[in-house]
Amino acid sequence: MKKTVSLLLVLILAIGIFATGCTSNGNDSTGANSPAPNGGEQNTGNNGSESKEPIVIGALTSLSGALQDYGEQNQKGFMLGLEYLTDGTMEVAGRPIKVIWEDTTNVPDVARERAIKLLDVDKVDILVGAASSSDAAAVLDIAEEFKTVYVIEPAAADFLTGESWNPYIFRTGRNSAQDAAAMADVIINSKPGAKVATLAPDSSFGTSMVQPIVNELIERGGELVHQEFPPTDTTDFSPYIMRIREAKPDYLYVIWAGANNPWGQLMEYDLESYGINITTGAPEIAALKSMTPMIGMQGFCVYHHTLPQNNPMNEWLKEKHMEEYNEVPDLFTPGGMAAASAIITALEKTDGSTDADTLIEAMEGMEYESPTGTRYFRTEDHQSIQPLYEVILMEVEGVDYPVPEFVREIPAEDIAPPINAPGR
Repeated sequence: MKKTVSLLLVLILAIGIFATGCTSNGNDSTGANSPAPNGGEQNTGNNGSESKEPIVIGALTSLSGALQDYGEQNQKGFMLGLEYLTDGTMEVAGRPIKVIWEDTTNVPDVARERAIKLLDVDKVDILVGAASSSDAAAVLDIAEEFKTVYVIEPAAADFLTGESWNPYIFRTGRNSAQDAAAMADVIINSKPGAKVATLAPDSSFGTSMVQPIVNELIERGGELVHQEFPPTDTTDFSPYIMRIREAKPDYLYVIWAGANNPWGQLMEYDLESYGINITTGAPEIAALKSMTPMIGMQGFCVYHHTLPQNNPMNEWLKEKHMEEYNEVPDLFTPGGMAAASAIITALEKTDGSTDADTLIEAMEGMEYESPTGTRYFRTEDHQSIQPLYEVILMEVEGVDYPVPEFVREIPAEDIAPPINAPGR
């Protein structure tokens, strides 16, 4: 697809989306200062900059479908991040900021079509998103065709800043390899030379999440002794747990998502009495509610609102989020704020210029603040290098889920992922 994609083609694509029941939110709201994130257009500049052209940001995320909750968290964080970074003016370098939201519906073809619409019709200056790695992947070559910087958040698949990367791609979120490195760091820090088994669904998600932990364990002197891949719809985990118990690992690393989770059955088999420690990454609050049997578990976490230590941005986020939405920020909210921080920091460095080459030069190696601390874009692949947390799940009075309690911050450089970008 060439950059000369015509308006006619975009209209045809839009009609096709409508015909299949997918409704775009991109132009549903056209008034200035539109309400808090619900999709549509948000022209957020004040009255002091009418004479300057707005900076238009095209935002892609899942505002419906299986990842709607993730997308909405990220959207809220992004808009709050713009407010925080601009001191409420919603301007940078004297230019008002306009955000146009598009719902990818968690379908890659839709994500691609709406990215084209944002770039070819709305003429956005920067792209940001998406919740799904498949959605983000569908946009990579479009960003390169249109020579537009694309800030990925929170999609985590390694290949986005690896084999499929191009120079217009920057990722503020962590990738799967960083998660794996954090998990391996927690395990080996507790037991050098640990023997590890894994339990993950028999799906592309499961296998893609397991391989990085295997690599990181070997790198740190650990050993993989057993793997189990139950079907995604499994409800009886007994045979898988029995085989894991027979393998006698020091740790069982569990990767699972969905209502049919293995936590209860894992506790029934009392693996700890066999010297097997269960571990995983602490997920979003909704998923934590299913992990009550795992109170006392040691693991890692990307974010929980209680974890950042002495971070003014996180303190503001917690207070403002409670004020706006009557709830604490969740796992994907700070990522949206980090994406906004990276974009505003870059635009301040370029004095408001959105020229892609100028932005790329400003963003390579650039440090920016986030609710979890200082991050920076690695020059070689534009992957954000950032710290994560070692935690223990604890019961807290008045809270209806196990709370990840801070143990230590895992230094960013200790979990920096391999560089796999082409030509780098």
